[in-house]
Amino acid sequence: MFISKQTVIFLLYLFVSFLPLNVFGSEYDFEIPDTKDKPYNIGGNIEADYTIYSLNKDSELYYQKFYNRKEGSSVNSYDITLQLEGDYKKNAAKLYIKTNTNMKRNYLGKDDETTIYEGGILFEVTPSFTIEAGKKVIKWGKGYAWNPTAFTSRPKDPDDPEASLEGYSTLSIDYIKSLSGRIKTIAFTPVIIPVYNDLNSGFGETDHLNFAGKLYFLAYDTDIDIMFLAGKSIDDRVGVDFSRNFTTNLELHGEAAFINNFEKKYIDSNGILHTKQSDAISYLLGVRYLNAYDTTFIAEIYRNGAGFSNEEIRAYYNYIQKGYNTYQTTGAENSLKKSIGYTKAYYSDKNFMKQYLYLKITQKEPFNILYFTPSLSIIFNINDKSYSLTTELLYEPISNLELKFKFSLFNGEFHSEFGEKPYDYKAACFAKYYF
Repeated sequence: MFISKQTVIFLLYLFVSFLPLNVFGSEYDFEIPDTKDKPYNIGGNIEADYTIYSLNKDSELYYQKFYNRKEGSSVNSYDITLQLEGDYKKNAAKLYIKTNTNMKRNYLGKDDETTIYEGGILFEVTPSFTIEAGKKVIKWGKGYAWNPTAFTSRPKDPDDPEASLEGYSTLSIDYIKSLSGRIKTIAFTPVIIPVYNDLNSGFGETDHLNFAGKLYFLAYDTDIDIMFLAGKSIDDRVGVDFSRNFTTNLELHGEAAFINNFEKKYIDSNGILHTKQSDAISYLLGVRYLNAYDTTFIAEIYRNGAGFSNEEIRAYYNYIQKGYNTYQTTGAENSLKKSIGYTKAYYSDKNFMKQYLYLKITQKEPFNILYFTPSLSIIFNINDKSYSLTTELLYEPISNLELKFKFSLFNGEFHSEFGEKPYDYKAACFAKYYF
């Protein structure tokens, strides 16, 4: 029997919305016997999700993605992700590892991949001096949805800012010193990032050694970081960020990055690749506020100095349209395949234009519904006035289980960022178990 995607989405929504929330409402007390600390820790999580994508058959990216396929009004995907992590500590040394295994099933077929997200060794020479070598996620920046100063890590997904990321292989040192006076703490973190062959190949040009560093201050009750990145793999850059709690429920944060002689590559409507070189300044300013009703507001404004203008993006979409028209009239795929290569190389970043607004509202346990947390978030493109709107319903009946429903709507004019998404909306159900 055929069931429409609208029916499936409605049933999924009902399933999450009307779960018997009070079934797990009682509390349990366990007496844990005294145990000796173990030198190792082992854990992880497993997540299964099912997603439905409603196709936007009028978008250029739909033409590019599905030009030689005949799909219905929607496609779906099934994912199972297993993350394992552990560490072993002996004296001043600690070994650690984190792996990510993803098993995906979608309209393209099957794809299974296992990646080491993190893995290395840390030496605690003294409580204030450590040396670390290996693959690690180094988190720089204070922003929630974006981090223009995250010079040493892969970019976040603004649709899921808290998702785990794969690290880079680095050698780093941490030195921390406490002081008296207005400046209470100072710390310095130098980082070496080698890029050779398959080692950190996604970081930039290969066969180069790159150097980065962060200087941290706790001054006047404000967290302040000054960062830099220098090397031949990518353009040199410097940055600064700050975070300050004005009250227990009000925090202001910001960051700014300057990239020297940034090379932006883009195509015109004929598919000719151009390079524009200029200094690029990116910045973010945000606020986090918790009110008396346990409602959390996160708001951020972001300027991407390395982003594309409206004209550059329209030229990109025009080129895809020309390639699709050629395919329809002659059957030639060369232009479309070339546009796919350009998309992967230069237009694959999330939110690749210049100015954005972000707002997320999270309500903890509304109407006294235990373990239930709904939220609403929007990413608004200031340049072309397009946006994505996401609602999320999170239910945690026990401490190590998450059940989540997520619905995202994409809207915008012709040749706008969110208006040209290959789908109008997507709906997904997730189940995640920690162990």
